[in-house]
Amino acid sequence: MAAVSLTDPLCKPCSYRSHFKVEVCVKKPLMPILLSSEQVALEMLCLCSQLDLLIRAQVHQENLKQDSSPEESESFKRHGAEIINQMNLCLENSSEPVLQLEEYLDVINLFAILPRVEVYMIHGRPIDTLGKSLSDAYFPYIGRLNQLLVLSQQVNEDVKHLGSHKYIAHQLSAIYQVLKSFKDILPFSIIRKDIEANFKQLKMSLSKEDGSKLDPQLPAHLLSWVSEITQNIVSTVLTLSEELSEEFNPFKEPGSNLS
Repeated sequence: MAAVSLTDPLCKPCSYRSHFKVEVCVKKPLMPILLSSEQVALEMLCLCSQLDLLIRAQVHQENLKQDSSPEESESFKRHGAEIINQMNLCLENSSEPVLQLEEYLDVINLFAILPRVEVYMIHGRPIDTLGKSLSDAYFPYIGRLNQLLVLSQQVNEDVKHLGSHKYIAHQLSAIYQVLKSFKDILPFSIIRKDIEANFKQLKMSLSKEDGSKLDPQLPAHLLSWVSEITQNIVSTVLTLSEELSEEFNPFKEPGSNLS
């Protein structure tokens, strides 16, 4: 061991030279993909929405802890920089000449819809805006629609395939609570009233008799009613009528200024 430590190394590694640096292109396509102005605007909307949610999560976390750890801050910076890099790549793949990133986002009205993104790009750090942005109502609304859809699909499957219906009343109650959050939407108001009119009968039909070992099951007419009403909810959500999609209107605007 002493002989090895006294022997000169066979070679010495050269110091790092920046001109040998290789650009990492893992996330770039092998061939350039040209995007139309509408495709670019849609992709920008998706990326800005991701960045807005990331900023909101970071601000909320910092408010809870009063300060974030170096690891959390570094993770946020890395993810934020990655999204902005994707935005620049998207502009590079546009089939039409476009502006610089900040100018482009301003022209297609995304800064007005998602002001946190604008503040972040100016200051380089997550700052919550004083007033509410349009996205503050949009994302919870989408979340409630998705919750209503998933719950209704689950109940629709359960009444058809489960041997026991003992949890159907509880599941239907959860659907009713979500429906109540959609005020002044006529299709949901009609369904809500239908549930109110039939819920007591449904709950009584599922009450287990003393000493009975059989799992409760819905009678045929109520089983058919639950199946029909949940399918009605699923169809209503998936069709996204004009009344249901009013909350989306601000997010339909990006790109209209480019046409």
